[in-house]
This record gives sequence, C-alpha cells and structure tokens, in this order.
Amino acid sequence: MSTSIDVRPMGPRALLISTGDRDAATVAIAIRAQMADIALDVVPAASTVLIRFKDAAALKDETRSTLTAILNNVPAGEQLTTGRTIEVSVRYDGEDLDEVARQLDMSVAELVEAHTAQSHRAAFVGFSPGFAYLSIADPRLTIARRATPRIRVRAGSVALAAGYTAVYPVESPGGWHILGHTQERMWDPSRTDPALIAPGDLVRFVAR
Repeated sequence: MSTSIDVRPMGPRALLISTGDRDAATVAIAIRAQMADIALDVVPAASTVLIRFKDAAALKDETRSTLTAILNNVPAGEQLTTGRTIEVSVRYDGEDLDEVARQLDMSVAELVEAHTAQSHRAAFVGFSPGFAYLSIADPRLTIARRATPRIRVRAGSVALAAGYTAVYPVESPGGWHILGHTQERMWDPSRTDPALIAPGDLVRFVAR
C-alpha cells in the first residue's frame, strides 16, 4: 500500500526524508540508483536520508512523488548492500576485551571468533568523519555502552556497543567497549573517497 512520506526542505537544494520502518541505507542505495542524474549526495542516517541535489530546480512535486514511490518500493526489513566487502585486520588487544567477554559469558577466544565470523553491514556514518556504524547480526554480541565514557580513544580502536561495532577513525572521546586495534585508516582526506567504509558496505574483521 502506498503511503506518504515525511519530506522536509534542508536549505535551497536539499531534502530530508524520514524512512520509518525502512532501512535507511537501503533507501539511500535505491535513491542513488534511480536519481543519479539529479542527486549530488545521498546520505543515510539511522532513520532518515538527506538528498542534496545538483540544482534547486529538482525541488519540485515530481521529485517528491518519485521519492515516495522509491520508499514504497523498499520492503520493510530489506537490506541492500553496495556489493563491496572490506576486510579490516585487527589485533584483539583492547582494554575492554576481557571485561566484555565476561559480561557476554564468553571466553576471549569465543568473543573474537564471534566478532570475526560474519560480515557486518554499514548502516550509516556519523559521530565523526569516517565513523561507520556496523550492524551486528549475532545477538550474543549485544552489550550496552560503557557506564563511563573515556575522554580519549585512540584512532583505529575497534569497538562494540548497543548492537553496533565500529572503528574510531580519529582520536576522540568515546563510550564504546574497545576490543582491539587496526592500522587501517578509516578516514583519509587525501583519498578520492576519504571514508574507507560507506553505508551498505560489508565489513569483515580479520584477527592477526
């Protein structure tokens, strides 16, 4: 059944749409595929997608109708991917590794095996440039954020919290549990695409 969508103007050349029970990264992938001729950027968040257009003339009723049709054609629960799988080599030596294993009633070896056994899908990027929220399918790895955030988490820290895993791209404060560290650069402004991971990518952690 077709439903209307919540569309809000965001400046002279952008629209913000709420995706409701649709996966935002999947909606963003569909929008990119069908509106590449007029969309300059398509950026998903947890439950919204921001579309920045090449020209203000794109902000018309026809465009809104197209967005509604795209959203209605994305079934609730569907998760598309970009087709890319990125491997991230990790040394599992994190400050919280033992405590997380204890809280999850696992051995350290079982925790590392669970974290590396599957590919994690990038749902959206936020908090800081290149910080990709990677959804975890294994419910055994669900753990709340730390009760006390750290003032400083070093770049490359591989972390776990609230149904997601992630890599801190730069040194910053943080409240996630640190499992290990990687030398991979999540954010590099000198690259054509500064962010190593984009929404819809699959990420596989490899223990070293």
